[in-house]
Amino acid sequence: MFFELKENTIFVADSHYNEKNQQFLIFLEKLKSKEINCELLIFMGDMFDFISSESKYFVKRNQKLINMINELSKDIQIIYFEGNHDYNMQPLFADVKVIKRDKQPFYVEYKNSKVAISHGDNFTPKSYDLYCKVIRNHSLLIFLNMLDIKNFISKKIYYTLMKKRICQDFEGFQELASKRCKNFDAQIIIEGHFHQGKEYNFDDKRYINIPSLCCSEEYTLLIDGEFKKVKLNK
Repeated sequence: MFFELKENTIFVADSHYNEKNQQFLIFLEKLKSKEINCELLIFMGDMFDFISSESKYFVKRNQKLINMINELSKDIQIIYFEGNHDYNMQPLFADVKVIKRDKQPFYVEYKNSKVAISHGDNFTPKSYDLYCKVIRNHSLLIFLNMLDIKNFISKKIYYTLMKKRICQDFEGFQELASKRCKNFDAQIIIEGHFHQGKEYNFDDKRYINIPSLCCSEEYTLLIDGEFKKVKLNK
């Protein structure tokens, strides 16, 4: 463990930023203007609808937000948990600590409790793990970027993802959360990915799913042991 969670830590998850979902930009602007304040900021993954450092098209589309994050990281400690829509991110950020999928869950402490943090797409079948390794392969992504003549592959991905329905209630989520808790050696489990924004207690474990900034327009503030959902006022 290299740090303890601080009071007033902010968690933001699953903003799936694109030209339709602008909540992440609004949030970063409020941080920049000091309307929102924190010392520790944790991005829980899928902050962009898609991006990898190898993709020139997606880096260019999201350059404004990348610059803002780099600027903010000079004053705020920022930790970025890669998700299934954003990976190989470290080359984009000078002072942001990036936690790759294969390093998740990442264990920290809070008030003498062990805390496990991850995006949420881990502890999955081996076939999905293999898929994740393939699509994150640096050489493969460089090669695909070379094939992306006039950005035809990237544009296809971008506009296909924009049509995807990502905001819906997850029937049976409590049962899934209970099963997932068994994979973690921690008293507190914090995840994104599922877009549910729910909290449960299972025996000696506390499970927190950070809400999707895109879906509910909420982020989470840790204060006095409570994970408080805060509405993003536009």
